[in-house]
Amino acid sequence: MSTPFPFTAVVGQDDLRLALLLNAVSPAVGGVLVRGEKGTAKSTAVRALSALLPEVSVVPGCRFSCDPAAPDPDCPDGPHETGGGARRPARMVELPVGASEDRLVGALDIERALAEGVKAFEPGLLADAHRGILYVDEVNLLHDHLVDLLLDAAAMGASYVEREGVSVRHASKFLLVGTMNPEEGELRPQLLDRFGLTVEVAASREPDQRVEVVRRRLAHDDDPAGFAARWADEEAAVRARIVAARELLPSVRLGDGALRQIAATCAAFEVDGMRADIVMARTATALAAWAGRTDVLAEDVRQAALLALPHRRRRNPFDAPGLDEDKLDETLEEFGGSDDEDPDPDGTDPDGPGPDGDGGGGGQPPAEGPEAPEGGDTGARPEAGEEGGQPQSSGGGAGEQQPTRASEPFRTKVLSVPGLGEGVAGRRSRARTEHGRTTGARRPRGALTKLHLAATVQAAAPHQRARGRSGRGLVVRRDDLRQATREGREGNLVLFVVDASGSMAARQRMSAVKGAVLSLLLDAYQRRDKVGLVTFRGSAAEVALPPTSSVDAAAVRLESLPTGGRTPLAAGLLRAHEVLRVERLRDPARRALVVVVTDGRATGGPEPVALAGRAARLFAADSVASVVVDCESGPVRLGLAGQLAGELGGTAVTLDELRADSIAGLVREVQDDSRRAA
Repeated sequence: MSTPFPFTAVVGQDDLRLALLLNAVSPAVGGVLVRGEKGTAKSTAVRALSALLPEVSVVPGCRFSCDPAAPDPDCPDGPHETGGGARRPARMVELPVGASEDRLVGALDIERALAEGVKAFEPGLLADAHRGILYVDEVNLLHDHLVDLLLDAAAMGASYVEREGVSVRHASKFLLVGTMNPEEGELRPQLLDRFGLTVEVAASREPDQRVEVVRRRLAHDDDPAGFAARWADEEAAVRARIVAARELLPSVRLGDGALRQIAATCAAFEVDGMRADIVMARTATALAAWAGRTDVLAEDVRQAALLALPHRRRRNPFDAPGLDEDKLDETLEEFGGSDDEDPDPDGTDPDGPGPDGDGGGGGQPPAEGPEAPEGGDTGARPEAGEEGGQPQSSGGGAGEQQPTRASEPFRTKVLSVPGLGEGVAGRRSRARTEHGRTTGARRPRGALTKLHLAATVQAAAPHQRARGRSGRGLVVRRDDLRQATREGREGNLVLFVVDASGSMAARQRMSAVKGAVLSLLLDAYQRRDKVGLVTFRGSAAEVALPPTSSVDAAAVRLESLPTGGRTPLAAGLLRAHEVLRVERLRDPARRALVVVVTDGRATGGPEPVALAGRAARLFAADSVASVVVDCESGPVRLGLAGQLAGELGGTAVTLDELRADSIAGLVREVQDDSRRAA
């Protein structure tokens, strides 16, 4: 077994270490979501925490880690007698992104349950993580139904498995830790709220600190055991401090003054519900215990707010998590002043010591990610629209114009891909999925996950006499089992092809166009789609954003999109076709929906209209679902967007028709009936 990197050897990341330690002191805080760029020691710190947790006492032979002092009366391996038990280290269980539902919650042996009436249950990861840590790397990429199961278990402290009238329940209390890179997509706001604390991490820009990171990493890789031995004393000290803080926690007093500050802070920042108040109270109490105090101070409340509130401030999917610290200080000062919030007379650091005995950090680092995502050319683009900026020529035609702001987004119609897919579960197009309404039955391929009871009984019934059935029970064989086939919704790749030429900038249309694309991006966020962005203007097209799950990044690129120049429509379509070809190789099961936002004009180069038509017919030949958002305005319309939609084999909608409340109805299929039938 490999030697993990010591927790106390992690350089910097004070807020991350403090949040993890507070949950180790008080698991009731509700876990930690760690957001940050790649290579910032997120996983290293989480994996190192498990070595600091105190050992747990378990009932010998119990697969569900029951506490011998208070065994679970409903334990599937019980009942257990109270008394002595065996001690073992606390576990850290990792949940892979591609895990199945059975792997997470456990699986029932349906065949034995039907034939013998026996609850043969194989525990899952939720049982393994009981009284330990459950770690989900890239939690934002986890399927929605798994996230729901995971957070329900974390909230209730138990896992329930229900299959065809057979149910199993077992305790599942764990410290939930998730890590994610926001560039790869966000969690839904309601799921963000279920994590107690959130920490933003970023790599240090200080050369000395970066040198120390590299030095320690190389030393650990060269001699893991020797490196861990050099940090053994520090690890033992933090481990002892966690134990002491746990023992002190029940004695910590949360006074009325601190409670008023917590309530006032949550009200001032307009967080939804009461979970934020409860999490702040538990976090402030854990901070006091970690500092060795029995009273909660105003500084504890402040630090708790910095850890518990930023991710609950998102009012829409494109809002960056954050907290106005000046407003926080004003609120705490206004509602402070009670005697239980005076500074500690013995000089204890009111911010609560960090993992190394120093301050716990400032809570929220600068939120650079949402404003300037990695790997793009957004650094130069916004400058073109700034006051006094020097726009660059786009090559032919009108010069580049400053970026315009998007108009107010609106609720759009549902644009879906016709037919029945088999892609990643989502909320856009019809597909065969593991969850949804039952549409039929088939023989299982591999392990049985969703039993179709009626079809199984029907398959077994003709063979009962031959199998010697003598009692009331049904004799079921493996060949009789039938898997339910279900139809739900899948997420698609929505590729936006946006015309940013000079004709689109005329009559201030670009603001409305950006508002429409932003509205479609919001819809893609809610339907769990991947998105990509191709723009064309001047003499060429470019991939402004390769296909990604980060809809936020697409919104940032859209906001800084400049306009001007001619309209190389063919170049835009050809570049989009190439993006789809590459993406089909990477993810063949995910179907694509191409949304072309243009007025249909094609200028520049020899025979631009004919060339655009030939490029459009490539999509039709590949049966790619497409929609053309017609941005033409004015009393005289040429209908070029409609002609383009015909070449693509798709549908044209105007900006007004794109709204969900328009007369045209709520749902528009993107291809005609004959193509849908095919």
